[in-house]
Amino acid sequence: MKIWADVAAELSMSAFQLIGPIPEQFSHLDSLSASQLDRSGIMRVTPDSKSSFPRRISLQDAGPGDELLLLPYGHQPACSPYRASGPIYVRVGARKSILRPGQIPPYVSHRLISVRSYDIHHMMVLAEICPGDEAAAQIQRQISDPRVSYIHLHNARRGSFSCRVERTTAVERASVC
Repeated sequence: MKIWADVAAELSMSAFQLIGPIPEQFSHLDSLSASQLDRSGIMRVTPDSKSSFPRRISLQDAGPGDELLLLPYGHQPACSPYRASGPIYVRVGARKSILRPGQIPPYVSHRLISVRSYDIHHMMVLAEICPGDEAAAQIQRQISDPRVSYIHLHNARRGSFSCRVERTTAVERASVC
């Protein structure tokens, strides 16, 4: 059983939360035909192995047989030199995953991760590459910088967007316990 000091220490280290894209922005794609998807540059993909297909909404790896859509996604739509998009996998019928503050899922922890921090003007102010099992420490270092407004994680080998990282307030952290 944790004592209050342990909980308080854990909360102070969990000043961030990983957030995937909102599923509603993709739900209209579930019923499109192959030709309709093709015209939009979207492909249906069915993995035959685990861990090579990261699902961005649920922040989990797809399993064999999952029906996925591989599509372009504007992960950095802000009007700045860092505006960017790239391919992501979305599972058909995906539901949003809400992670606990400070939680790093296996989806991130077993990949090489690029941690990219942006200021309020959407300009990159910090960037590091680290093994996924070191991502929490790197995020904590970057998010403690007062210039940082938010962070993006990218899968470093393929360069694809993984998820957004935001600060959590003391109230948000306390309500999770």
